[in-house]
Amino acid sequence: MLETGLTHTSRTTVTDANTAATLGSGDMDVLATPAMVALMENAAMLCVAGQLPEGSTTVGSRMDTTHVKPSPLGATVEATAELTEIDGRKLTFHVSAREGDKLIGEGTHVRYIVDRARFLTKL
Repeated sequence: MLETGLTHTSRTTVTDANTAATLGSGDMDVLATPAMVALMENAAMLCVAGQLPEGSTTVGSRMDTTHVKPSPLGATVEATAELTEIDGRKLTFHVSAREGDKLIGEGTHVRYIVDRARFLTKL
């Protein structure tokens, strides 16, 4: 059952694969902003995945976030999502990313509950 207050934390290590230089969002070997955002989305998706009806999933529709500190190669980054609002199929999360005790980004993420099969028929 979906309830506000649900949380999930996803983790990654900064590698060549998720740097700004590799993803093209910058030219330095630090965690790319798109990689941080993807980690936040992953945390939000997994936060509610086990509480959804059979055949349902969530899709992201909005991300409003900051990325305020760089994370070097080898760093472990954690993104945490907390479900803060439920409005029908619309789910709102507070998301934050940390490298150890250092906050590197935070914001708000909106996802919608969808029926997988019906969603795919719209492609």
